[in-house]
Amino acid sequence: MYWNGGGWVWMAFMPLLWIALIGLVVWAVVRLTQRPAGRDDAPGRDDTQGRGRPPRETPEEILDRRYASGEIDTDTYTEARERLAQHRPRP
Repeated sequence: MYWNGGGWVWMAFMPLLWIALIGLVVWAVVRLTQRPAGRDDAPGRDDTQGRGRPPRETPEEILDRRYASGEIDTDTYTEARERLAQHRPRP
């Protein structure tokens, strides 16, 4: 019945085999559903940086967006643009 007394080996080995098999399946599903990282220059990914995040806005773009939405007035916008121009590195 236990192949000459070796049945306890299989009884000890089978739970480990099932744990390893389930772990392998979970790893494969996670691996196959993730987007490839480090492909910023991939075609068709201009709107994101290849990782599902929007591209980072520059300070000028943030200022323009806030002015366009009415968060800041014209005087504040003009003053902030001048300050940003002063701190911009020169070529």
